[in-house]
This record gives sequence, C-alpha cells and structure tokens, in this order.
Amino acid sequence: MTNAYLVDAIRTPIGNFAGTLAPVRTDDLAALVIRALMDRHPELDPAAVEDVILGCANQAGEDN
Repeated sequence: MTNAYLVDAIRTPIGNFAGTLAPVRTDDLAALVIRALMDRHPELDPAAVEDVILGCANQAGEDN
C-alpha cells in the first residue's frame, strides 16, 4: 500500500453488554458499515479498495 485515504467516517450502533447486538458478528457489522460507505460515495470503485482499517473508540473512558 503506497497511499492511504480517509474517505468518510460511519459509526455503528452502540450496544449494551449481552444486549440486542450480542448475536451480531463483528464482521457482519463491519460489512454494514462498508456497504453504507459505498452507498454514500457511489463514485468510489469497490474494486479499488485494497485494505480497510476499522477501529473503536470509547470517549467516556475504559470502564464506562
């Protein structure tokens, strides 16, 4: 990878421990985010995407 581009930011729903999102696999949740990103930016060629880096942030502290 010679160049990296930040195209957009999309967040997933916030869930509770053992809540309604517990049975949702993380890769399925990531696929929803990527699909939403591609829907927002139809000018992007999905075949041009080589890598996707996902992360998480907890603004309220580690043990909120």
